[in-house]
Amino acid sequence: MNILNNVTRFKGEQSRTISPENPTGEKGKACMFDSKLGPGRKGRGSISLPQGKETVIAEISGTGIIKHMWMTIRENTEKGSFVLRDVILRIYWDGARTPAVETPLGDFFCNGFGERYDVNSLPIVVNPNGGMNSYFEMPFRKKAKITITNEHPKDISSFFYTINYNLVDELDNDVLYFHAYWNRERQTKLQKDYVVIDNIHGHGYYVGTFLALTALERYWWGEGEFKFYIDGDEQYPTISSTGTEDYFGGAWAFHQKDLYGRPSAKNYSTLFLGYPFHSNRDATRDRFETGKLNAVHAFGDDGLPRHGLYRWHLLDPIAFKENLKVTLQQIGNDDIQLFEREDDVSTVAYWYQNCAEGALDPIPDRQARLPR
Repeated sequence: MNILNNVTRFKGEQSRTISPENPTGEKGKACMFDSKLGPGRKGRGSISLPQGKETVIAEISGTGIIKHMWMTIRENTEKGSFVLRDVILRIYWDGARTPAVETPLGDFFCNGFGERYDVNSLPIVVNPNGGMNSYFEMPFRKKAKITITNEHPKDISSFFYTINYNLVDELDNDVLYFHAYWNRERQTKLQKDYVVIDNIHGHGYYVGTFLALTALERYWWGEGEFKFYIDGDEQYPTISSTGTEDYFGGAWAFHQKDLYGRPSAKNYSTLFLGYPFHSNRDATRDRFETGKLNAVHAFGDDGLPRHGLYRWHLLDPIAFKENLKVTLQQIGNDDIQLFEREDDVSTVAYWYQNCAEGALDPIPDRQARLPR
């Protein structure tokens, strides 16, 4: 943790930024677009994302480290309310054929369910009103490519982004590549653990989990344990949590009680652990307009209970030398006993490993990603 002293010794790197104002990141080539205000006066703040197209927003040649990414986009249009789940972020390292990062845009920034909310952690920060920031370091040796794929049913007119990176002379041989992968099971199976990731081969560190859980059953949903199967573990894992809320640094179902003793969930957002989102209200029809007469057919605003949580293993990374599998049990508590549950679970796994290629299957299509 050298956040404060990493600027006390100059290391000779070259700072660069890719944005709509400088799409190539070339030295001395920012702010060259004209506007009605004149030459170089905020001429190109955003780009459009054509429907059904994968748009390259950054392509960097050479050796470097991405230090920060900022992005923002509207969360709904007249064609639907889940832009943050419809738009896909992919990152490719060193000419790899498959992306090392493949996840819906919102979920990568811990904004699950296609909903926007604030997150205040060390590597991921979402500020009002939808300014999504990543501070994960992402080194590359030859090339980095970042793309955004728009699977929303219309063009997105304005996508804003900034990629801050450093070019360096070389990287140590043992430097690892950043990976992130989204998965979902719309209804888990009784007594069958949900799989966060599997078939990760090589060596590296598991560094974080984002969980977006929609409860499909009554009562407390968070008794299930996270399990980490490391380097050949088969029937039983080497590392586990004692419960879901325990894994995310909370306790006793995150309860707070009012003056009458009635419990409710208390949200929190800290450097390494957080429960920033909980809602059972459907807000997707607030001010929703399709342009058609009497188009809104929603009745009321009841929604299934939704819970968004994150855990960063930055001070306690989980090391693996050969392979890694991560799972989560679906177990609840009805105040009488534990019981097996079936819920809608989606996750983003974040890790570093020695391989640049993405090792997992492509994420599901748009229809399979839509929130409940």
